Amino acid sequence: MLQVVHMVNIGDRVAFGKRYREGKGNKFQEVLLEFGELLATICIGDYIPWLDWLGKVNGFNKRAEKCAKYLDEFIEEVIDEHINRRSDGDVSVDSEDHNDFVDVLLSVQKTNAIGFPIERTSIKALILDMFAAGTDTTYTVLEWALTELLRHQTVMHKLQDEVRTVVGNKTHVTEEDLVNMNYLKAVIKETLRLHVPIPLLVPRKCMEDIKLDGYDIAAGTNVIINAWAIARDPSSWDEPLEFKPERFLNSSIDFKGFDFELIPFGAGRRGCPGFLFAIAVNELVLANLVYHFDWKLPDGVAASREGFGRVGDWWPCLS
Repeated sequence: MLQVVHMVNIGDRVAFGKRYREGKGNKFQEVLLEFGELLATICIGDYIPWLDWLGKVNGFNKRAEKCAKYLDEFIEEVIDEHINRRSDGDVSVDSEDHNDFVDVLLSVQKTNAIGFPIERTSIKALILDMFAAGTDTTYTVLEWALTELLRHQTVMHKLQDEVRTVVGNKTHVTEEDLVNMNYLKAVIKETLRLHVPIPLLVPRKCMEDIKLDGYDIAAGTNVIINAWAIARDPSSWDEPLEFKPERFLNSSIDFKGFDFELIPFGAGRRGCPGFLFAIAVNELVLANLVYHFDWKLPDGVAASREGFGRVGDWWPCLS
């Protein structure tokens, strides 16, 4: 829960230019948690259309409508706040140093900078994407990273040594420090490989008839990419089920969409547009966590593979 709040706070600052605290802020965090649960829920009607009525019976549709209504109203209010700032003559809204994500989108809308009009509905959708796609997946990666570090204490200590050596006596890790943390980057890559935040990528649609590995795929067919299976393919990875950050230390493999054995953010034009932001957040938060705290499992909890790491199964001790 603490990681969720932290991710939402980061999203608030980037998207809205401020953090929403008590009252409205707490409600926003609760709704985002609900939104994440809804996204993770299998809606049988999406796969078997004639069973879509089950969503009404089990309450899924009502929950989704209530959540969507609140998020729409909240984002509408945020956009109005930013528009009013511009109307009041706040010069900081046009300064790159003070621009947040909403300011950028409103500037694009005003100047028609992308060559075609951007509607208010599109602005709301992009803001929602920032939280819906970013918050849940980011804290999921952090949870798995900590899980693997607790399971592999040697890796934990090696990472802490690197972070604490680079940072020195400063109060916290900064973005400038991350450039010199190669092992941290390897830990994040290995976490994303072994625990892909979205195992089945967003569906693609085949644009024309094609034959692939002997299979005929007709135009208009939805294609789902199993990024989880690709990242654990023994033909591409040595000991694919083992957590070994060292595999990336002398490797050029990256997750920018050019190395197809590692595509946690997809690839091509439909790849995740915010992956650089997500990586920066994960690196910065994880580095600060291992810099400030020593992590260990509670007495009596074994770091076994089976069952360990499920959300809610454990709570690490800090010192």
